[in-house]
Amino acid sequence: SKVGAVRRFYDPRKVVAQAHAKHVYLIGRVVVFQDPKLAASRPDLAIHRPDGSVWTTTAGLAWVNPYDRRVWDYAIGVAEAAARAGFDEIMFDYVRFPSDGDVGRAVFRNPAGLGKREAVPAFLKYARHRLDRYGVRVSAAVFGLSAARDLGIGQLPRRMAPYLDTIYAMTYPSLFGLGELGLQDPSRTPGATVARALRKFEIALRGQQTLLVPWVQDFSFSVPYGIDEVRAQIDAARVLGTKGFLLWNPECVYTDGALAPA
Repeated sequence: SKVGAVRRFYDPRKVVAQAHAKHVYLIGRVVVFQDPKLAASRPDLAIHRPDGSVWTTTAGLAWVNPYDRRVWDYAIGVAEAAARAGFDEIMFDYVRFPSDGDVGRAVFRNPAGLGKREAVPAFLKYARHRLDRYGVRVSAAVFGLSAARDLGIGQLPRRMAPYLDTIYAMTYPSLFGLGELGLQDPSRTPGATVARALRKFEIALRGQQTLLVPWVQDFSFSVPYGIDEVRAQIDAARVLGTKGFLLWNPECVYTDGALAPA
């Protein structure tokens, strides 16, 4: 409430009780390091430019410093509130360094001298320690290419996995560039794109207990997507043996029939 991020839309405990009565599993998504509200209220916690001003992405969004333990405590505090309310799982999103904008001019305070590859797993380890007492599952959403190569944002699934129950891979075909994964245009071959991307995750997570669940693209971007494209992704996930899938549409308008039995 001190940073202006709290809105009393509903009583979370009542909503949790109603959802659990209907046998609904609740995941609380906590956006971690892209946090314009916290950065505006506490610029000392933000990423800065060389002139000392708050750094922002191309879209004008401010981020907080992934190296700062005070930022970690803030995000985990939000997660603890959800856990106390009865959510079954906490999913950390934007648990990475920024990738959009002039990242070369981003200035980070880093007293512990951590590298990006170390900072993200260190945050997750700390979060896991704090959340274990509530009995909630802990997960993270990661870029769909993060298992194929180091993207320079601190997301390496194999290093993150020891502290996570589930990794949610954002394998949206429209977000893969031309030629990626050996495919001429990944957006036009959604089934093959998801299958190849998830195979990279399977290799990266080999020997780990972490579950793999993909996000499925249920929106149009460079190519119109309908039920055939959505089902192709779901079918690819099932063939690969992932532990389910999540649908994503930024407007929360989902394709009729996409969830029909195979």
